Amino acid sequence: MKTRPAASASDQDHRRLAVLIDADNAQPSVIEGLLAEIAKFGVASVKRIYGDFTSTHQTQWKKALLKHSIQPVQQFAYTSGKNATDSSLIIDAMDLMYTRSFDGFCLVSSDSDFTRLAQRLREAGLLVYGFGEQKTPDAFVQACDKFVYTEVLRSEVAAVPAPVAKPTPNPAPAKKAVAGKPKAPDKIETPIANPIAVGKHPLPAGLIRQAIEEGSDDQGWAFLGTVGSYLNKIRPDFDARLYGHKKLRDLLKAHPALFELQERGSADTPAKAIYVRALKP
Repeated sequence: MKTRPAASASDQDHRRLAVLIDADNAQPSVIEGLLAEIAKFGVASVKRIYGDFTSTHQTQWKKALLKHSIQPVQQFAYTSGKNATDSSLIIDAMDLMYTRSFDGFCLVSSDSDFTRLAQRLREAGLLVYGFGEQKTPDAFVQACDKFVYTEVLRSEVAAVPAPVAKPTPNPAPAKKAVAGKPKAPDKIETPIANPIAVGKHPLPAGLIRQAIEEGSDDQGWAFLGTVGSYLNKIRPDFDARLYGHKKLRDLLKAHPALFELQERGSADTPAKAIYVRALKP
């Protein structure tokens, strides 16, 4: 079986990924952000979604399939209360694994039943990226090389400004309130992002200090890329966006009393290397 691919930026851009979505445990509202996030890790060579698409519960997913060229895999519920979707997804994952045509898998589900599948794929030397809600059991999270909470992806989609509606030349007059009847309240749209899940987590300062210490030199400086890699190894679900910042660099900059950053490189170097060290509390 093939060995795990190198982590260079060039290789990462060309990684062939199989994206397998559990329609019973994933929300169609995240599909835009999900595919954009997967593009950071490689090329989605296969995109499949598993579920019973004869059910009314999958109506929203059916609308997204054609737009994003996702292949639906129909799986009828043979017995009430039993999930046949999981078995179908796992069988396909193993078939794809044995083709030796992929560098990694993206498992989209909040179901802990895929824990052993993630472990088996990693044992075969493949990368495993997990995507699920924050209710995802920790066993599945830790079984992945990298785990992304989909609440973060919803927030990024919500951050895109909506087009401003043009005012109508002759707006309809407001309806007068009928005597004896209270005026109906304006419709309130439910926000896509979960304010509790995104940007509200306490900073894991101890964990970050540990990562810096592991990769630091005699002066305490560590390359930021090495720090980020170490964080993902010990905490696959570590994501700066959970703490209100897009990147790790921005997260550390927001806490100057705890961390100091330094750019290194010559004037001729377009991209300077960033180093960080932990300050004494």
